[in-house]
Amino acid sequence: MTQDRQATYAALDAWIDQHFDEQVQFLQALVQVPTDTPPGNNAPHAERTADLIEAFGFNAEKHVVPAQQVKDYGMESITNLIVRRPYGTPGDGGRTIALNAHGDVVPPGEGWSKAPYGGEIEDGKMFGRATAVSKSDFATFTFAVRALEAVAQPTKGTVELHFTYDEEFGGLLGPGWLLEQGLTKPDLMVAAGFSYEVVTAHNGCLQMEVTVHGKMAHAAVPHTGVDALQAAVAIMNGLYAENVKYQQVLSKVPGIKHPYVNIGRIEGGTNTNVIPGKVSLKLDRRMIPEENPAEVEASIRAVIAKATADFNAQHGYAGEDAVRVDIKRLLLANAMTPLAGNAPLVNAIQKHAEAVFGEKPPAVGTPLYTDVRLYVERGIPGVIYGAGPRTVLESHAKRADERLVLEDLRRATKVIARSLVDLTS
Repeated sequence: MTQDRQATYAALDAWIDQHFDEQVQFLQALVQVPTDTPPGNNAPHAERTADLIEAFGFNAEKHVVPAQQVKDYGMESITNLIVRRPYGTPGDGGRTIALNAHGDVVPPGEGWSKAPYGGEIEDGKMFGRATAVSKSDFATFTFAVRALEAVAQPTKGTVELHFTYDEEFGGLLGPGWLLEQGLTKPDLMVAAGFSYEVVTAHNGCLQMEVTVHGKMAHAAVPHTGVDALQAAVAIMNGLYAENVKYQQVLSKVPGIKHPYVNIGRIEGGTNTNVIPGKVSLKLDRRMIPEENPAEVEASIRAVIAKATADFNAQHGYAGEDAVRVDIKRLLLANAMTPLAGNAPLVNAIQKHAEAVFGEKPPAVGTPLYTDVRLYVERGIPGVIYGAGPRTVLESHAKRADERLVLEDLRRATKVIARSLVDLTS
């Protein structure tokens, strides 16, 4: 490594340090615009982001997903952003590197000790929904690119910022839509992640809605009805029993253990004195990379069918009195598997993370699922890396008091900026 390159890295670090207060304020402004998904009215956040980065000299292309398509999908508005920063000329051999972060978040829920959209700072941490996942990496990637241009002044390749708003619903109208429309085709990509590991693989996810139909009745004469909730309990017990079997289905990918199923939402009934006639469950089945999604879905449907049939047989329900179940697939997100072409990304991030953090982050898989898979499925090598702690648990992601250690934001920005120097050289 030349002394000039080392001097460039040091200058990048210094620029990021000098502008860190500005970066923190930028992240606060992003956190303070809610993007709860559902309901998924996320266009206002895209507009705010575009306004903020315009002050940095960045022009954000606003790609509005058609309203009817968004409504049919179950959301209210999506405007995805692409910021293109070309440094070279066509045919110069430079690569296009995309940096993707998503702005949509799950609703805050209960139990917060801080305002969920306040962006409050205490003890070196910023609190608020999306501080860790993944508005933090709007800031990481934006300021890494600003540092790259201010210090290294690259003359080859292109960097694109992809700020999208559909990760919580699976990404099909976020990165998936941008790629399908032919609006981008990068050579390499980095997606929002955490600072202490480089993720090269992740689980898949199958989400389904199971609607159990019984027959309403007055609670004073329960025998005249068919209790849909009681049937749903039998189905839930059948599903949860699968988790015992899943513990024996082990992945060979470091960082990923085994499949599991979770029931995250239950709705039904009309009143306390009425036997429920309809109950809906929403389940989440995480798939390890080695599993076949079609086989997994067939297996889940078979478990539900058996539990329903056993319940009807146990209670003597038949014909019009039999419990009936409708099953609707809500999401099928394939697993992310490593592509051989991701080596430049892994090598650069590991090298610079070791220099900045003092330890080399392992290249591992994660039990999460992300919209990175949509790039990888199109042959675009990608990894997951960004600002955040060692574990999802530490970040409180999707829980109360989500937080980001600001020093992780500072150091991850340096790692990305340094890596971009290598990748655009």
